Amino acid sequence: MTISMVTGRRPLHDLVDDVGGRVACLAFSKDPNAKVTVLIFPPGESSPELVAKVPTTDAAAASVQQEASALASLDRLRLGPLEETVPRVTTLAEHRGRLVLVTTALPGRVMLANYHRWRHTARPAMVQADFDAAGNWLNELHERTARGHGDLSMLLDGVAPLLSRRFREDVSTARDLDILGALHGRLQGHDAPRGLVHGDYWVGNLLVADGKVCGVIDWEFSQSDGLLIRDLARFVIGYSLYLDRHTRPGRHVNGHHGLRAGEWGAGVEYAIDGDGWYPELVRGFLSDGLRRLGIPASCLRDVVLAEIARIAAEADQEEFAKAHLRLLRRLHMKVME
Repeated sequence: MTISMVTGRRPLHDLVDDVGGRVACLAFSKDPNAKVTVLIFPPGESSPELVAKVPTTDAAAASVQQEASALASLDRLRLGPLEETVPRVTTLAEHRGRLVLVTTALPGRVMLANYHRWRHTARPAMVQADFDAAGNWLNELHERTARGHGDLSMLLDGVAPLLSRRFREDVSTARDLDILGALHGRLQGHDAPRGLVHGDYWVGNLLVADGKVCGVIDWEFSQSDGLLIRDLARFVIGYSLYLDRHTRPGRHVNGHHGLRAGEWGAGVEYAIDGDGWYPELVRGFLSDGLRRLGIPASCLRDVVLAEIARIAAEADQEEFAKAHLRLLRRLHMKVME
């Protein structure tokens, strides 16, 4: 479903005036698809009723348009009780000539806020609770939306041409395509279930309360018929990526004796190839997911590599994409050792 253009949409300030309460602005960034998230509170209420995504660039406007279309086209009947955890489009407004997406607000606290609390990721019980909450929500999503199967190599569909165009000036790109070719060959021939995929399932997009995921936001990259294993891999990558965020370079990371802060992506390498309670938790999380989806455990590492390659190809922020490509190269070298 395609959402119509901005012409004739009511201005965002009119919508805010109609609600008549307070507003709070969040999540401004300098990314190419930077958006201002505006929480709109009814009079006298401590919880927001609506959330408005206001694009600040043309790239951000395209992103907002994409999410509006994705949410509007969701088959909510398939979601069952999970339908309450997915924002619903209430209206489309405009601000300075660009489309503004207005959705229902969801309850809960973003998991990322807890993640960055002092020593949260150093405590096995707290990390396990995060993985359990994220995994339980995905399990139910998979049970309710799985339809048909596809070859596991579909994880790399479209990735090679995107990388070729994006990094055509990089002399190492030819070798990167060889890495993708080898990875494709290892994934090929394995059957995997398909269904609704969020596409950016990480701690920054999960809202939690009482140990459960009660909201999942930012659906612009969702697929109605993707390989379900993708969201499991994306959660592991996103969670592992920032384990060393609050540690000085060269120092050991609290609670993770096998992880030293420094090279970008060290947490992902540690999660996949390291020793200790956290790598064991991650590999257990992925192994359980693979088994439930009927995918051989031998594909665990390659599933993660494929998702890293997709991030390198599709990420909006150029340096973020390059960093994932360098990480893919390092992890591939370990396969070859």
